Amino acid sequence: MKSGAPISALRGLARVVVAVAVLGLPGCGWRPVYGGAHGAATGPASAGLAETSVALIPERSGQLLRQALQSRFDRGTGGIGQRYELAVNGLAISGEPLAIQRDNTTSRVRLVGVAPWTLVSLGPQRRTLTSGQARVIDGYNVINQQYFASDLESEAVQRRMVDALAEQITLRIATYFRQHQSGG
Repeated sequence: MKSGAPISALRGLARVVVAVAVLGLPGCGWRPVYGGAHGAATGPASAGLAETSVALIPERSGQLLRQALQSRFDRGTGGIGQRYELAVNGLAISGEPLAIQRDNTTSRVRLVGVAPWTLVSLGPQRRTLTSGQARVIDGYNVINQQYFASDLESEAVQRRMVDALAEQITLRIATYFRQHQSGG
């Protein structure tokens, strides 16, 4: 008796179930956010993102957020004119101690990042199209007697948070462009 036969049969059944589920998604109205109609590679969300410039954001974390947003907006469609501008005003990453030791030192820090943003159409009227706020929470352990390790961990967490904020903002703006296919 082969012991791998039941596992192999289960894997085959799982593949069939996944294939049926994926093939059934378009029938229920599901469409990829960035894709176009009828299987086109790009759609209104990708085109709208490519036409969006990101305004300068102050501080180091703002620079990282701007770079993350620019890399998500530029999907290999260089040369398209800019019709929209994204402004992130008041990016803030604040920390609070969570685990306080008996000697009053902190062993864990929670960071909260908030990024309010506004998408405006470029042109004479500069009309606000949509706005929102991205928020992310993360944390890191403070390693006692290891200042540089804690500092490096803090920087890594802030980069992770900036990436998550950029992903939230990009998805919200892509959804806006998908819902308003005619543009601004």
